[in-house]
Amino acid sequence: MPCITLPDGSKRIFAQPVTVAEVAQNIGAGLARAALAGKVNGRLVDTSFLISSDTALSIITDKDEEGLEIIRHSTAHLLAYAVKELFPEAQVTIGPVIENGFYYDFSYDRPFTPEDLFALERRMTELAGRDIPITRKVLPRDEAVAFFKSIGELYKAEIIESIPADQAVSLYTEGDFTDLCRGPHVPSTGKLKVFKLMSVAGAYWRGDHRNAMLQRIYGTAWARKEDLESYLLRLDEAEKRDHRKLAKQLDLFHMQDDAPGMIFWHPNGWAIWQVVEGYMRMQFREYGYQEVRTPTMLDRILWEKSGHWENYHDHMFTTHSEARDFAVKPMNCPGHVQIFNCGLRSYRELPIRLAEFGSCHRNEPSGSLHGLMRVRAFTQDDAHIFCTENQIESEVANFIVMLQKVYADFGFHNVLVKLSTRPEKRVGSDESWDKAEAALAAALSQNNLEYELQPGEGAFYGPKIEFSLKDTLGRIWQCGTIQLDFNLPVRLGAEYIDEDNTRKVPVMLHRAILGSLERFLGILIEHYAGAFPLWLSPIQMVVMNISKAQEEYAAKVAENLRLAGFRVHLDLRNEKINYKIREYSLQKLPYQLIVGDKEMAENSIAVRTRKGENLGQMLMGALLQHLRLDLQAGGTINF
Repeated sequence: MPCITLPDGSKRIFAQPVTVAEVAQNIGAGLARAALAGKVNGRLVDTSFLISSDTALSIITDKDEEGLEIIRHSTAHLLAYAVKELFPEAQVTIGPVIENGFYYDFSYDRPFTPEDLFALERRMTELAGRDIPITRKVLPRDEAVAFFKSIGELYKAEIIESIPADQAVSLYTEGDFTDLCRGPHVPSTGKLKVFKLMSVAGAYWRGDHRNAMLQRIYGTAWARKEDLESYLLRLDEAEKRDHRKLAKQLDLFHMQDDAPGMIFWHPNGWAIWQVVEGYMRMQFREYGYQEVRTPTMLDRILWEKSGHWENYHDHMFTTHSEARDFAVKPMNCPGHVQIFNCGLRSYRELPIRLAEFGSCHRNEPSGSLHGLMRVRAFTQDDAHIFCTENQIESEVANFIVMLQKVYADFGFHNVLVKLSTRPEKRVGSDESWDKAEAALAAALSQNNLEYELQPGEGAFYGPKIEFSLKDTLGRIWQCGTIQLDFNLPVRLGAEYIDEDNTRKVPVMLHRAILGSLERFLGILIEHYAGAFPLWLSPIQMVVMNISKAQEEYAAKVAENLRLAGFRVHLDLRNEKINYKIREYSLQKLPYQLIVGDKEMAENSIAVRTRKGENLGQMLMGALLQHLRLDLQAGGTINF
């Protein structure tokens, strides 16, 4: 007689073993219709799962986060079912859930076309409409291998052969299609009503370029039609905001094959870069950091000591000179330790905060490169704090205050936080890990930050906190991090003289707020759709004359604004003023300043915003006051 405890604490006792579906039916017909899966003692199971002992049970519906993931996973299998019906020669491989959807990789002798995707989506709709039951069975490993080989699914057989021989595997069947999967899945295809196939791309089998090239079909699936429509609208808006497109429109930067994964910054883009760097430099000073500069290339011996040569060598650019091996730095940490090691340090000097706009290079795979978001050459707003164990909490708290201010000034007010704790393989004593994790958690609490705990996800050398931004479209970007390191200071011989005159190894905090400046600028471009706030705009305003008669006056207006610290463009071209207004509206400049005979006679300027709002005529003093108020509204100052 299993006793089942429900989430509200109520209990239901059954005279015999029952399935999750039967429990849902016992609770109510509405819940039975909505049930997608169950959670038994914290483990997700199918609705057909038989409960034979006392247990805690939650019924999963499409209102639960797990329910949406199950819908997407099941829709991936529905896609594979449709592919096998329309293209029987295709072989299925893997089909995982990803953010906002799923993909499935197939081996097929010709590329799938847009017409194929349309036909597949239509067949998926037909299969879903039949409300075909989805059933699970378990087979011994070797029996499962033999089954997939017998139906010509060699990739599936290869996957199963990598599983230990003494393990059984679960298979799911819907209609004539059977697939390998851990599950759970929805009880029938009729639960899958809202989906769309998005695109097709190439992907190597098992992610190895030496293996066969497969075709990856991407799709999205949702619980409700309105959710899909909202997602597609966000995608459309994201495409409009694509930083690579806006870079061409606003003349910010370009990339070319001569330097893969590296950026050619144009004057407008570099102006934004300088503003961001200048702002961060100001924060460094305000929060007690000393800015340093370390070499771009270091001897192999140092990278061996740090552990990078052994563990990160494939991602490093290397060279050889005068019988010595060198590596272009992929990160700044070892260089900062060398500065700390230069001279005998005392506990009285700690904490020491060393910051660098460090130029780093990483040999990322060419297929992963993506505009500013994934590059091979990048600059970090990197810093390392050398401190005692007793200073960890206060230093982390100080960093969090700095980080929150920076994000807010850039227009990001929704920050997600994750705390990653000790993994199984790690260095350092349990006592030091206890102290480090407690210090990070206390610093988060001190700043009233809610956080998600990620047990076992810390680095081998220490726990860490990750900070992610949510942009205008609700997309999440992981940018900031602070990591505790017990390992590198030991490996590179960092020491200080403690109060008792003994030598101690400092704790090293690795921290960044923006992360890669290139990537952060890409995020900013898309967050603002290129319409930057006044303080960030590469060109803050344009001064335009209506006719040749106002050239001298327009030039004087522009010069006065430049002297006041603003970035100004002067346009004296012999073009109609409406043509100029349209041109600069497309360039998304915050202000357009127009001077004609009337303005020249009254020593004033006609002011327009990029939204087309006419602010009327202003004297220079009034204009400067208006611009300064605009800067203050942005939470920062002009650079």
